Amino acid sequence: MGKKKHKSKSKNDKLIKEYTDKIIRVLKESDGPVSYSKLTKRCGEKNFNFQLFAICMKQLKKKDRVRKVENGFTLTEKVALIKCEVVRLKKKHGFVRDCETNEEFFVPGRYLLGAMPRDIVLVRPYRGRGELVEGEIVEIQKENFSKFTGVIVLENGEYKIEPDKISKCTLEFSNTLGIKYKENDKVIAEITKRGKTYKEHKCELVLNFGSSLKASSCAMSILDINGVTPVFPDEVISEAKIVSDERKIKLEIKNRVDLRDIPIFTIDSADTKDIDDAISVVKTKDGFELGVHIADVSHYVKAKSELDREAFVRGTSVYYANRVVPMLPMELSNGICSLNPQADRLAFSCIMNIDKNGVTQSYRFVKSVIRSRVKGVYTEINKIISGEAEEEIREKYSEVIDTIPVMLELFEILDRNKKARGCPNIETSESKLIINEKDECIGVEKKTRGISEEIIEDFMLAANECAAKFGTENNLPFVYRVHENPPENNIEHLFKELTKLDIPFNSNGDVTAGFLKDILEQTRETPKAVVVNTLVLRSMAKAKYSVEPIGHFGLVLDNYAHFTSPIRRYPDLTIHRIMSDYLENPNLPGIMKKYNKFSYASADRSTTQELVAKTVERGCEDCYKAEYLSGHIGEVFDGVITSVTDFGFFVELPNTCEGLVRIESLPSGEYDYDGSMILRNNLTGQSFKMGDSVSVKVVNTNVSSGKVDFELSE
Repeated sequence: MGKKKHKSKSKNDKLIKEYTDKIIRVLKESDGPVSYSKLTKRCGEKNFNFQLFAICMKQLKKKDRVRKVENGFTLTEKVALIKCEVVRLKKKHGFVRDCETNEEFFVPGRYLLGAMPRDIVLVRPYRGRGELVEGEIVEIQKENFSKFTGVIVLENGEYKIEPDKISKCTLEFSNTLGIKYKENDKVIAEITKRGKTYKEHKCELVLNFGSSLKASSCAMSILDINGVTPVFPDEVISEAKIVSDERKIKLEIKNRVDLRDIPIFTIDSADTKDIDDAISVVKTKDGFELGVHIADVSHYVKAKSELDREAFVRGTSVYYANRVVPMLPMELSNGICSLNPQADRLAFSCIMNIDKNGVTQSYRFVKSVIRSRVKGVYTEINKIISGEAEEEIREKYSEVIDTIPVMLELFEILDRNKKARGCPNIETSESKLIINEKDECIGVEKKTRGISEEIIEDFMLAANECAAKFGTENNLPFVYRVHENPPENNIEHLFKELTKLDIPFNSNGDVTAGFLKDILEQTRETPKAVVVNTLVLRSMAKAKYSVEPIGHFGLVLDNYAHFTSPIRRYPDLTIHRIMSDYLENPNLPGIMKKYNKFSYASADRSTTQELVAKTVERGCEDCYKAEYLSGHIGEVFDGVITSVTDFGFFVELPNTCEGLVRIESLPSGEYDYDGSMILRNNLTGQSFKMGDSVSVKVVNTNVSSGKVDFELSE
């Protein structure tokens, strides 16, 4: 019996080798992918053993010598390589973006080849889990990034750096700069020599921010690694001091439309210091005259000046916790360009004539001089509107108190029109961090919006739309704020999830903003509201800046630009400069020659820096929230499941803090993840899905990473 079995095995091994060689040969000689059935025919013979053939195919796929592609099978070596940029790294994986199509691929840690953010790499795509396309880095073509953040740890008596993101292994480091450090310090290190894996990289300590247990230290490291610096170069500060001489305003008044007699005022948060927009509203025979008056930053920040070069690089101001890293020095942002009360200021005004139906019949842009009557505060204006304002508040606003009812009347008309257009009302969770004198987060609250916040938003929107029309009607090189239609695959996913939730919808495949608005309204007062809001938000494309006026999907507008915040956004400053030159001398060929390339550069840089700012702000906020919750270990909170994964689910508390409930902390059993919103225990039938209310206990916080762990409370 033993001999026969041995002979049978030897024969099988021989056949497996023959089939393997035939499969490789057929695929090598083929011009394209070969289907499974054709492979069996071309490899078959008189005594074809299908079972052994199947074993061969399984082994070849497991060893990654053969890959399944769209139309069959091909040799792995024949799969086309894609040039990509490394965009994000996590502890155990990363993401790369196709340099041509912008499509992103997930890359498992074992296939990262030690790559760093912004490296240019060649990637071999393959079919990963389910239908997902994943990638393997096969070559690093250009090394572009060498710094990373981490924490000093003591490992077996030796100090090492534990990277925040680039890998899960600790790294040895040199310290030629002689920087003092201790365990748990938050640091930045620089790769000095690359290896084939992260563990083989050699690095050097370059900066120490202090304790990683303090959110303020971690926030500074996030700013630094993303190239956001609170310090301006000396030459920029010097120029800012020269141009911010308030005495020069008097000399400029004769060249301006004088609007100082009009009751103009600003409305912002109480702690706002960079006040760049003011309003005026008067009732007319046919409707309203709305004035939106914006700080004339382009008058002070001239093209190719030191201020302009620095503003272009920064692209935007960055706001985090109770701080701001401004795009322009404080001499401008909080000084000469801030529309402070009872001070003459140079402005760029958009004067709109709006009829009783809320339709803008005409508009004009003028260089003006204004004097704001009062620094309005949202909460105080809200009290005036609701009739709850104390006499002290009413006295403060005495010069503009009669404007407020007119302002409210116009807003109600504009808001009604916006809703009629079908603008979806997507709810987002914005946070307010309460920071004490020690720079520690001692509280987190959900930001609430009153009616005055909505009024200012709609008035700014009206001016922005007029600015975009000015650009298109005069065929100017311009920078528009655009929001494309949702990507097709996002919509397919949305339809699939709505069907799972038993939410009825009618669509022929084309999705309008009105369709999304109706879905949100249909579920707003139901337990499904949180889930649907999240799904709709994820289905949308990301807004960006462009030289092409392709419209704004979310606002349902054909033309839109950012005009109203030139102190803190470079695209606004860009179009101020273009519009100002055109108003002074409407020579279109000259304007085209001067600004055509510049508008492209501004749009690209502004989009990039906006993403950087969002990354920084979100990262810093997470650190402060983790710091706050570190003082509440063991406490129980009610929350809502906002996201489900194959490793657990995320829960958001009413104050916007979020944490992960890991799958290993759940009741025992075997869990199945449906790929989108449900984690189910096959043993008990218990399920956890997006939108479910749960009680959780804070069990762990990591201020350095901004991550929080929850467990279900008993």
